[in-house]
Amino acid sequence: MSSVRVRETIVQCLDEIQSDSRDNQLKALQTLVSITKVNPQNRNLLAQTDGAISILLSLSKSSSQAVENLAVSILFNLSLNPNLKQSLADMENIIYLNSAILSPVSAESSKLAASFLCSLAMLDKNKAKFGVAGTIQVLVSAISSQSRGPASHHLLSSLAELVQFHGNCTLAVHSGAVPMLLKVAENGDSEDLRGTSLAILCLLARFEEGLNALRKTDEIVDSMVDILKGRCMLSKEGAADILLRLFDESEGCIRDALRIPEFLSVLADVSVRGSSRAREKASLLMKKMMEANLDSYVVDENSFMF
Repeated sequence: MSSVRVRETIVQCLDEIQSDSRDNQLKALQTLVSITKVNPQNRNLLAQTDGAISILLSLSKSSSQAVENLAVSILFNLSLNPNLKQSLADMENIIYLNSAILSPVSAESSKLAASFLCSLAMLDKNKAKFGVAGTIQVLVSAISSQSRGPASHHLLSSLAELVQFHGNCTLAVHSGAVPMLLKVAENGDSEDLRGTSLAILCLLARFEEGLNALRKTDEIVDSMVDILKGRCMLSKEGAADILLRLFDESEGCIRDALRIPEFLSVLADVSVRGSSRAREKASLLMKKMMEANLDSYVVDENSFMF
């Protein structure tokens, strides 16, 4: 379809969207979903059409669930174009997304809102906006209450994208993200959820606030060792990374690890059967444990000297 024909179709669809006929409105929205799904040029053409974005944003708050979902689907498609992410992430739109995630009308609406949010957050310039708008707290609350819900992975992906900005890491830690993510990692039925939760914890642990929150968590070393015993390779990588950071920060965590009889055998297993990244982390952990054992031996020897 030529660009001229696409432009004509867009104008026609926008006219139908504003008609009184619900059937015509839905058909027009479905057409816009189709033409913006795979073609970046079509997305630009729609975004450049006068009034298109404001009409879609208005429909995203429609009392009709079908109309709302279709409108958000189109907006999500538009957000896939890097040049449109910043203009779509205005404060009014972010506040709407916060509301849609915190009080979703349906699982589908929650998925769509989280996907749209995640897409907008991929632009680094947008990350601070979401922090200012309270989105971090919204995501932590939503994941806590919907930890086994169908939109959980979408919500976790959005949080993972946002905490790549240091200021958002601080907000996440203060909002209780660390215990929430540990709960998902330890109790989640889905390996994807566990892996994503550990990946976010690793992002938080890059900074002092996140690392301190992990270090102060009861039995954190035992929890990470239990995850190392699991099957999810992404989780193993995350757990090993967190243990390395904890060992660098705290001798107490190393002592806790030395008290776990099977820890070395678990590390040996990961160093042989894990992914390349997991093997690398496990080897570094084994080196630290051997050094800690040697230091402990020297201390014991010196204690008998007069």
